[in-house]
Amino acid sequence: MYNKESALTIKAPTLAFLSLRSLLSQLFLIVAAAALPAIMHLTGAPVRFLLPMHWPVILAGLVFGWRGGAAVGFLSPFASYLVSGMPLPGILPAMTIELTAYGLVAGLLREKFCLKAFWSAAIAILAGRFVFILTVLLFVNTAFGFSEYFQAAMIPGIPAAIVQIIALPFIAKWWVNSAQH
Repeated sequence: MYNKESALTIKAPTLAFLSLRSLLSQLFLIVAAAALPAIMHLTGAPVRFLLPMHWPVILAGLVFGWRGGAAVGFLSPFASYLVSGMPLPGILPAMTIELTAYGLVAGLLREKFCLKAFWSAAIAILAGRFVFILTVLLFVNTAFGFSEYFQAAMIPGIPAAIVQIIALPFIAKWWVNSAQH
């Protein structure tokens, strides 16, 4: 049977930011962003290669829009620091700015510009990395030259970033579709 009301309903690309269910889900993503690197540090996993904090933050932007992504990105480094003492205080501000940029840009592109999740994730990763580099250049005193720091901080995460661009849109689509039904 044809339902005129459902035919006119356009599903939003992201979920509401301020519902109780959404806030609890965002809290879960903050906990995941804090716990994943702590677990990886304990097991000796290569954190710079896997970028464990980035996954929940970008996912938050894709699922909950710019406000949810920015909130998860902003709060995750502090939560991680409280749990594990990482990221180290010298890099904590730069990572906070970087992760906030990831969530903000992914969510803004997905929610406001209705860009496909793949493009939203890819552009967010590029923007977050650019913001991180700029922040480090302006505010962080590295023990060695910027070129060496850039290579050590950026190059190892490229494979994880590629996997994030491929995987996170599917996870976000599933999450949004599940919540809208």
